[in-house]
Amino acid sequence: MADKAMKQGIITSIVKVTKGIYSMWVKEPKIAGYAKPGQFISIYCKEGSQLLPRPISICEINKEQGLLRLVYRVVGKGTEEFSKMNVGDSIRIMGPLGNGFTLEGEKCILIGGGIGIPPMLELAKSLKGKVQIVLGYRDADLFLKEEFEPYGEVYISTEDGSVGTKGNVIDAIMANELDADMIFACGPTPMLKGVKAYASKNHIKAQISMEERMACGIGACLACVCKSKDKDHHTNVNNKRICKDGPVFYAEEIEL
Repeated sequence: MADKAMKQGIITSIVKVTKGIYSMWVKEPKIAGYAKPGQFISIYCKEGSQLLPRPISICEINKEQGLLRLVYRVVGKGTEEFSKMNVGDSIRIMGPLGNGFTLEGEKCILIGGGIGIPPMLELAKSLKGKVQIVLGYRDADLFLKEEFEPYGEVYISTEDGSVGTKGNVIDAIMANELDADMIFACGPTPMLKGVKAYASKNHIKAQISMEERMACGIGACLACVCKSKDKDHHTNVNNKRICKDGPVFYAEEIEL
């Protein structure tokens, strides 16, 4: 189970993947031992004015060496601070947090869009059966694409049409006539809406990982709720806490 106590991780590697995106490996054996695909950790800044932690999805897990890989985009002061850290630096982290993916399905379509691509790598490594991987990018900057290739057939969509199918991930699925009994997806809300609609229309089960701004990261503040089909026992209203009840949900459970 997750341990909500704060830990001191040690950075073992940090590299720039592409413009504005960094890859960091952190050693913290206890968190790595519990972590599952689809979960995240909260990272605390050293800068005193940045009080709230930054939730970052787990990209890869190396349980044997007690390592977690985080691939993140610099979007503010917190992630900018992380990008300037060095190997050997300590970093305060808490986790693993949230509920991850349920590993199921004989023939799967795994979908990642934008910065929703990194969390799908550990899932791709963990799935059995036939795995079809659809990655959506803005342009030909195909970060992490090659790292997915050992784990399934990879299909690409780009908004500008420079690589693969021009359009979005659903366009790529249809252009390549992919079929499955389970869809896994992580990415921006417009993409997830499309995935949910496609899964419903084609009678395919789908699990989606929601992206949302978070505050506490442990479900106490209710800052990251989404609308749900059923009433939440915690609040007795139709919502779910993305950090606590998610970030992964079955598509039919939530409203987008």
